[in-house]
Amino acid sequence: MDERIVSDPAICSGKPCIRGTRIMVRNILGMLAGGYTIERVLEAYPELEREDVVAALTYASTIPQPAQ
Repeated sequence: MDERIVSDPAICSGKPCIRGTRIMVRNILGMLAGGYTIERVLEAYPELEREDVVAALTYASTIPQPAQ
């Protein structure tokens, strides 16, 4: 897992978050899926860096897809 993405049972019930925040990867992915640009995500979460958003995308690409 990317060092920017953490999963701690004490933070957001262990859901993957951006290190040092309670911003869940799924929130970032949802924004991007909803049409937000990376720049717009960064405006919504000024505490994030571009690399955090890229790390969320990279993390998502490593999640196994359910069998069809």
